[in-house]
Amino acid sequence: MTEPSHFDVLADAAERYGRFSLDNYAHVRNVAESVSSGFCRYLSGGEPVCVYLVPPTGEWAPQAYQSGAFSVSGTGFLPLDSISFGLAVRVSRTGDWLRVVLTCTKKGPEMEIEIENGSTFALELPVRAEQLVKLYDTLFEHLTVWFSQQADFYENGDYGDHAIGFEFLHKPEDAAGPVR
Repeated sequence: MTEPSHFDVLADAAERYGRFSLDNYAHVRNVAESVSSGFCRYLSGGEPVCVYLVPPTGEWAPQAYQSGAFSVSGTGFLPLDSISFGLAVRVSRTGDWLRVVLTCTKKGPEMEIEIENGSTFALELPVRAEQLVKLYDTLFEHLTVWFSQQADFYENGDYGDHAIGFEFLHKPEDAAGPVR
């Protein structure tokens, strides 16, 4: 039996990587689709649609982006790495939407989900409905607390972390001339 060539060894390694990158994407996509449909049912019973999968960065609108909702979309070679996706969540009766970004990292038999600027949550794989309810509770609390804290900051004379769209220019005490 002949020794495999260097190319064969490299090709075998790349094929193994490819199988795992597809497996990783399939796990993340399953979690994302479950969260998207389930969180909407959690919030409103599912009607009207109040959660969509959207891209985690860049421009977005409240609509279904399918595979375009994932950070690996359009990358060509599917990387074996953490994958992010956005959730567009309807947050008002008048049709205001907010994007929440979640990043999923498979760690052994678990999927770790990090909510941007929030907590990290672990789901056992395969995902079970009762685990998802705990994640929905965490997402709901994350959103509700953020809005409540920002309103509390404002009510008490502070804009908190300025993440609600206000930007202030402060004139230093020793600066000369007008502030623009």
